[in-house]
Amino acid sequence: MPTAITYFRRYRMQIDLLEGLCKPPSPDGYTFLPWDDKLVAAHAESKFRSFRNELDANVFRCLGNSDGCYRLMKEISSRDTFVPEATWLARFQHPRTGRVENCGTIQGLRSKPDVASIQNVGVVSSHRGNQVGAGIMLRSLRGFHRVGVRFVTLEVTVHNSKAIRFYQRLGFRVLKTVYKSAEVLYA
Repeated sequence: MPTAITYFRRYRMQIDLLEGLCKPPSPDGYTFLPWDDKLVAAHAESKFRSFRNELDANVFRCLGNSDGCYRLMKEISSRDTFVPEATWLARFQHPRTGRVENCGTIQGLRSKPDVASIQNVGVVSSHRGNQVGAGIMLRSLRGFHRVGVRFVTLEVTVHNSKAIRFYQRLGFRVLKTVYKSAEVLYA
């Protein structure tokens, strides 16, 4: 298949943690698990299920396959800049069947003593609108705050207007527009 280089416009957004944070929601049926090395595969599964059919899987090819998500989780969690306190997994237990499903993931990296970034906020599509995103995001931000971070950044594709509005409701503001190049397959 032929490929072409495409540029995706993204916003770099930032929040100042000194402006205060809301209490994270705990919706019925959901649990939020702090980072544990034993959860790498669960984070990878949740990441893959969250991103496989989304635009970001074109921007970041590893998000479009489960092996790529697993390698990404291993790589992120092995960095010296990894912030375990800002890394969370959301799980849902079905009330009728008791089946447990990994449905949300977020990771944190520190770039300076008081500056950090959120990596790959992912919520499985069937769980969006249930406060899972707010649950993992606010727990992540509180984790950053506990380790002395003041400013937290993230990037979001400009076309992801729902995510942008969500981040703005939490207190994030657009810092600047950046461009990410990606090789895209054409049929």
